[in-house]
Amino acid sequence: MALFSSLTPVFIAIICVLIGVIMKKTSGEKQKCDTKSKHPSRPWVDEDLKDDTDHPLEEEEGEEEWQGLEENVAHVPFSGERYSEAEMIKKSQTFYELLNKRRSVRFLSDEPVPREVIDNVIRTAGTSPSGAHTEPWTFVVVQDPYLKHKIREIVEEEEEINYKKRMGDRWVNDLKRLRTNWIKEYLDTAPYLILIFKQVYGRLPNGKKKTHYYNEISVSIACGILLAALQNVGLYTVTSTPLNCGPQLRVLLQRPANEKLLLLLPVGYPKKDATVPALTRKPLEEIMVVM
Repeated sequence: MALFSSLTPVFIAIICVLIGVIMKKTSGEKQKCDTKSKHPSRPWVDEDLKDDTDHPLEEEEGEEEWQGLEENVAHVPFSGERYSEAEMIKKSQTFYELLNKRRSVRFLSDEPVPREVIDNVIRTAGTSPSGAHTEPWTFVVVQDPYLKHKIREIVEEEEEINYKKRMGDRWVNDLKRLRTNWIKEYLDTAPYLILIFKQVYGRLPNGKKKTHYYNEISVSIACGILLAALQNVGLYTVTSTPLNCGPQLRVLLQRPANEKLLLLLPVGYPKKDATVPALTRKPLEEIMVVM
Protein backbone atom coordinates (compact mmCIF):
# COMPACT_ATOMS: atom_id res chain seq x y z
CA MET A 1 0.00 0.00 0.00
CA ALA A 2 2.83 2.36 0.89
CA LEU A 3 4.52 1.48 -2.42
CA PHE A 4 1.33 2.29 -4.35
CA SER A 5 1.07 5.60 -2.52
CA SER A 6 4.61 6.51 -3.41
CA LEU A 7 4.08 5.64 -7.08
CA THR A 8 0.78 7.51 -7.45
CA PRO A 9 2.39 10.94 -8.10
CA VAL A 10 4.55 9.32 -10.81
CA PHE A 11 1.50 7.79 -12.53
CA ILE A 12 -0.35 11.10 -12.33
CA ALA A 13 2.61 12.91 -13.88
CA ILE A 14 2.84 10.36 -16.73
CA ILE A 15 -0.90 10.61 -17.39
CA CYS A 16 -0.67 14.42 -17.47
CA VAL A 17 2.18 14.28 -19.98
CA LEU A 18 0.24 11.87 -22.21
CA ILE A 19 -2.86 14.08 -22.07
CA GLY A 20 -0.73 17.09 -22.96
CA VAL A 21 0.83 15.31 -25.98
CA ILE A 22 -2.59 14.17 -27.24
CA MET A 23 -4.08 17.65 -26.87
CA LYS A 24 -1.13 19.26 -28.64
CA LYS A 25 -1.39 16.79 -31.55
CA THR A 26 -5.14 17.35 -31.84
CA SER A 27 -4.66 21.13 -31.75
CA GLY A 28 -1.99 20.94 -34.47
CA GLU A 29 -4.21 18.87 -36.75
CA LYS A 30 -7.10 21.28 -36.20
CA GLN A 31 -4.83 24.23 -37.01
CA LYS A 32 -3.73 22.53 -40.25
CA CYS A 33 -7.36 21.98 -41.23
CA ASP A 34 -8.20 25.60 -40.41
CA THR A 35 -5.25 26.78 -42.50
CA LYS A 36 -6.39 24.71 -45.46
CA SER A 37 -9.93 26.01 -45.18
CA LYS A 38 -8.73 29.61 -44.99
CA HIS A 39 -6.61 29.32 -48.15
CA PRO A 40 -8.74 27.83 -50.94
CA SER A 41 -7.40 27.36 -54.45
CA ARG A 42 -6.88 30.73 -56.15
CA PRO A 43 -6.41 30.17 -59.89
CA TRP A 44 -6.07 33.90 -60.53
CA VAL A 45 -2.66 33.71 -58.84
CA ASP A 46 -1.33 32.08 -61.99
CA GLU A 47 2.46 31.78 -62.02
CA ASP A 48 2.61 33.16 -65.56
CA LEU A 49 0.51 36.18 -64.58
CA LYS A 50 2.70 37.22 -61.65
CA ASP A 51 4.71 40.40 -62.11
CA ASP A 52 8.39 39.64 -61.46
CA THR A 53 9.44 43.30 -61.34
CA ASP A 54 9.99 43.29 -57.58
CA HIS A 55 12.08 40.12 -57.61
CA PRO A 56 15.66 40.89 -58.75
CA LEU A 57 17.50 38.20 -60.63
CA GLU A 58 19.64 36.23 -58.17
CA GLU A 59 22.76 36.02 -60.30
CA GLU A 60 22.79 39.79 -60.77
CA GLU A 61 22.67 40.74 -57.09
CA GLY A 62 25.53 43.06 -56.27
CA GLU A 63 26.36 43.64 -59.92
CA GLU A 64 26.13 47.06 -61.49
CA GLU A 65 26.80 46.05 -65.08
CA TRP A 66 25.11 48.29 -67.67
CA GLN A 67 22.16 46.35 -69.09
CA GLY A 68 20.47 48.78 -71.40
CA LEU A 69 21.35 50.31 -74.73
CA GLU A 70 24.73 51.69 -75.66
CA GLU A 71 26.10 53.95 -72.93
CA ASN A 72 26.12 56.99 -75.22
CA VAL A 73 22.76 56.89 -76.98
CA ALA A 74 22.50 59.62 -79.56
CA HIS A 75 19.69 62.12 -79.04
CA VAL A 76 18.00 63.64 -82.07
CA PRO A 77 15.59 66.57 -82.44
CA PHE A 78 11.99 65.62 -81.75
CA SER A 79 9.39 66.36 -84.38
CA GLY A 80 5.76 65.88 -83.42
CA GLU A 81 2.38 66.90 -84.79
CA ARG A 82 0.76 70.06 -83.50
CA TYR A 83 -2.94 70.67 -84.13
CA SER A 84 -5.21 73.63 -83.58
CA GLU A 85 -7.57 73.40 -80.62
CA ALA A 86 -10.51 72.78 -82.95
CA GLU A 87 -8.63 69.95 -84.68
CA MET A 88 -7.64 68.45 -81.34
CA ILE A 89 -11.22 68.44 -80.12
CA LYS A 90 -12.48 66.90 -83.35
CA LYS A 91 -9.77 64.23 -83.48
CA SER A 92 -10.22 63.31 -79.81
CA GLN A 93 -13.99 62.98 -80.29
CA THR A 94 -13.57 60.89 -83.46
CA PHE A 95 -11.06 58.57 -81.82
CA TYR A 96 -13.29 58.16 -78.76
CA GLU A 97 -16.27 57.27 -80.97
CA LEU A 98 -14.14 54.67 -82.77
CA LEU A 99 -12.90 53.05 -79.57
CA ASN A 100 -16.31 53.26 -77.91
CA LYS A 101 -17.51 50.79 -80.55
CA ARG A 102 -14.96 48.24 -79.36
CA ARG A 103 -16.63 45.17 -77.92
CA SER A 104 -15.47 41.74 -76.83
CA VAL A 105 -16.72 39.47 -79.61
CA ARG A 106 -16.84 35.72 -79.01
CA PHE A 107 -18.47 34.80 -82.31
CA LEU A 108 -15.77 35.19 -84.94
CA SER A 109 -15.92 34.29 -88.62
CA ASP A 110 -13.34 32.09 -90.35
CA GLU A 111 -13.18 34.61 -93.19
CA PRO A 112 -9.52 35.24 -94.15
CA VAL A 113 -7.79 38.42 -92.96
CA PRO A 114 -4.83 39.91 -94.89
CA ARG A 115 -1.60 38.92 -93.18
CA GLU A 116 -0.14 42.38 -93.84
CA VAL A 117 -2.83 43.88 -91.62
CA ILE A 118 -1.78 41.61 -88.75
CA ASP A 119 1.86 42.56 -89.30
CA ASN A 120 0.97 46.25 -89.14
CA VAL A 121 -1.14 46.08 -85.99
CA ILE A 122 1.66 44.20 -84.19
CA ARG A 123 4.18 46.76 -85.44
CA THR A 124 1.87 49.35 -83.89
CA ALA A 125 1.79 47.47 -80.57
CA GLY A 126 5.59 47.39 -80.70
CA THR A 127 5.68 51.20 -80.50
CA SER A 128 4.60 50.92 -76.86
CA PRO A 129 6.81 52.44 -74.14
CA SER A 130 8.67 50.01 -71.89
CA GLY A 131 10.85 50.12 -68.79
CA ALA A 132 14.38 51.22 -69.82
CA HIS A 133 13.32 50.51 -73.43
CA THR A 134 13.73 46.77 -72.92
CA GLU A 135 10.70 46.01 -75.16
CA PRO A 136 9.88 42.84 -73.16
CA TRP A 137 7.20 41.40 -75.45
CA THR A 138 6.79 38.56 -77.91
CA PHE A 139 3.70 38.33 -80.13
CA VAL A 140 3.14 34.78 -81.35
CA VAL A 141 0.77 34.69 -84.34
CA VAL A 142 -0.89 31.31 -84.89
CA GLN A 143 -2.74 30.61 -88.13
CA ASP A 144 -2.09 26.87 -88.54
CA PRO A 145 -5.41 24.98 -88.00
CA TYR A 146 -3.71 22.09 -86.17
CA LEU A 147 -1.97 24.40 -83.70
CA LYS A 148 -5.14 26.43 -83.16
CA HIS A 149 -7.05 23.26 -82.30
CA LYS A 150 -4.33 22.05 -79.92
CA ILE A 151 -4.49 25.44 -78.18
CA ARG A 152 -8.26 25.07 -77.90
CA GLU A 153 -7.92 21.60 -76.37
CA ILE A 154 -5.45 22.84 -73.75
CA VAL A 155 -7.50 25.93 -72.89
CA GLU A 156 -10.85 24.13 -72.69
CA GLU A 157 -9.45 21.35 -70.48
CA GLU A 158 -8.08 23.84 -67.96
CA GLU A 159 -11.07 26.19 -68.21
CA GLU A 160 -13.51 23.39 -67.37
CA ILE A 161 -11.53 22.72 -64.19
CA ASN A 162 -11.47 26.47 -63.46
CA TYR A 163 -15.24 26.77 -63.80
CA LYS A 164 -16.09 23.59 -61.87
CA LYS A 165 -13.48 23.55 -59.12
CA ARG A 166 -11.16 26.54 -58.89
CA MET A 167 -13.06 29.75 -59.53
CA GLY A 168 -15.75 29.48 -56.86
CA ASP A 169 -19.48 30.18 -56.97
CA ARG A 170 -19.22 33.97 -56.87
CA TRP A 171 -16.96 34.21 -59.91
CA VAL A 172 -18.98 31.67 -61.91
CA ASN A 173 -22.23 33.46 -61.07
CA ASP A 174 -20.76 36.82 -62.12
CA LEU A 175 -19.94 35.29 -65.53
CA LYS A 176 -23.39 33.76 -66.05
CA ARG A 177 -24.93 37.07 -67.12
CA LEU A 178 -22.31 37.26 -69.91
CA ARG A 179 -23.16 33.68 -70.97
CA THR A 180 -19.56 32.52 -70.99
CA ASN A 181 -18.28 29.04 -70.23
CA TRP A 182 -15.26 26.86 -70.92
CA ILE A 183 -16.22 26.15 -74.54
CA LYS A 184 -14.01 28.34 -76.78
CA GLU A 185 -15.14 27.71 -80.37
CA TYR A 186 -13.50 30.94 -81.52
CA LEU A 187 -10.07 29.41 -80.95
CA ASP A 188 -10.74 27.21 -83.98
CA THR A 189 -12.70 29.61 -86.16
CA ALA A 190 -10.72 32.85 -85.82
CA PRO A 191 -8.22 33.13 -88.70
CA TYR A 192 -5.51 34.26 -86.28
CA LEU A 193 -4.67 33.71 -82.62
CA ILE A 194 -2.24 36.23 -81.16
CA LEU A 195 -0.58 35.05 -77.95
CA ILE A 196 1.25 37.82 -76.12
CA PHE A 197 4.15 36.73 -73.93
CA LYS A 198 5.96 38.93 -71.42
CA GLN A 199 9.71 38.39 -71.25
CA VAL A 200 10.48 38.40 -67.53
CA TYR A 201 14.16 38.76 -68.36
CA GLY A 202 16.42 38.92 -71.41
CA ARG A 203 19.97 37.89 -72.19
CA LEU A 204 23.09 40.03 -72.41
CA PRO A 205 25.71 39.35 -75.12
CA ASN A 206 27.77 37.52 -72.48
CA GLY A 207 24.85 35.19 -71.71
CA LYS A 208 23.95 36.66 -68.34
CA LYS A 209 20.36 37.51 -67.51
CA LYS A 210 19.19 41.01 -68.30
CA THR A 211 16.56 42.59 -66.09
CA HIS A 212 13.35 43.63 -67.82
CA TYR A 213 11.98 46.37 -65.63
CA TYR A 214 8.20 46.60 -65.24
CA ASN A 215 7.82 43.85 -67.81
CA GLU A 216 4.16 43.16 -67.07
CA ILE A 217 3.12 46.81 -67.09
CA SER A 218 5.07 47.41 -70.31
CA VAL A 219 3.47 44.45 -72.08
CA SER A 220 0.02 45.40 -70.77
CA ILE A 221 0.38 48.86 -72.35
CA ALA A 222 1.39 47.21 -75.62
CA CYS A 223 -1.73 45.03 -75.44
CA GLY A 224 -3.89 48.13 -75.05
CA ILE A 225 -2.31 49.71 -78.12
CA LEU A 226 -2.86 46.43 -80.01
CA LEU A 227 -6.57 46.45 -79.14
CA ALA A 228 -6.88 50.02 -80.42
CA ALA A 229 -5.00 49.10 -83.62
CA LEU A 230 -7.33 46.16 -84.25
CA GLN A 231 -10.39 48.35 -83.74
CA ASN A 232 -8.93 50.89 -86.15
CA VAL A 233 -8.90 48.34 -89.00
CA GLY A 234 -12.27 46.76 -88.26
CA LEU A 235 -11.04 43.55 -86.64
CA TYR A 236 -12.45 42.17 -83.41
CA THR A 237 -11.30 40.01 -80.54
CA VAL A 238 -12.01 38.98 -76.98
CA THR A 239 -9.32 39.44 -74.33
CA SER A 240 -8.54 36.03 -72.88
CA THR A 241 -6.27 35.22 -69.96
CA PRO A 242 -5.99 31.42 -70.17
CA LEU A 243 -5.48 30.63 -66.48
CA ASN A 244 -3.16 27.72 -65.70
CA CYS A 245 -2.50 27.13 -69.42
CA GLY A 246 0.72 29.12 -69.78
CA PRO A 247 3.29 26.34 -69.33
CA GLN A 248 1.53 23.94 -71.72
CA LEU A 249 1.04 26.61 -74.38
CA ARG A 250 4.63 27.76 -73.99
CA VAL A 251 5.86 24.21 -74.66
CA LEU A 252 3.44 23.76 -77.57
CA LEU A 253 4.66 26.98 -79.21
CA GLN A 254 8.31 26.25 -78.34
CA ARG A 255 8.82 29.48 -76.43
CA PRO A 256 11.81 29.87 -74.04
CA ALA A 257 11.53 29.73 -70.25
CA ASN A 258 11.91 33.50 -69.84
CA GLU A 259 8.58 34.09 -71.61
CA LYS A 260 5.30 33.93 -69.67
CA LEU A 261 1.91 34.00 -71.36
CA LEU A 262 -0.04 37.14 -70.50
CA LEU A 263 -2.89 37.34 -73.02
CA LEU A 264 -4.50 35.36 -75.83
CA LEU A 265 -6.42 37.21 -78.56
CA PRO A 266 -8.48 35.45 -81.23
CA VAL A 267 -8.63 37.93 -84.11
CA GLY A 268 -10.99 38.17 -87.08
CA TYR A 269 -14.24 39.52 -88.44
CA PRO A 270 -17.44 38.98 -86.45
CA LYS A 271 -19.92 36.40 -87.70
CA LYS A 272 -22.98 37.89 -89.41
CA ASP A 273 -25.20 36.66 -86.56
CA ALA A 274 -22.73 37.59 -83.78
CA THR A 275 -24.22 38.99 -80.58
CA VAL A 276 -22.71 40.82 -77.61
CA PRO A 277 -24.08 41.61 -74.13
CA ALA A 278 -26.01 44.89 -73.90
CA LEU A 279 -23.54 46.56 -71.56
CA THR A 280 -23.02 50.23 -70.76
CA ARG A 281 -19.86 52.06 -69.74
CA LYS A 282 -19.34 54.27 -66.73
CA PRO A 283 -19.82 58.00 -67.44
CA LEU A 284 -16.82 60.33 -67.38
CA GLU A 285 -17.59 61.70 -63.94
CA GLU A 286 -17.25 58.21 -62.46
CA ILE A 287 -13.85 57.45 -63.98
CA MET A 288 -12.12 60.85 -63.88
CA VAL A 289 -11.20 63.08 -60.95
CA VAL A 290 -10.00 66.61 -61.67
CA MET A 291 -7.95 68.16 -58.85
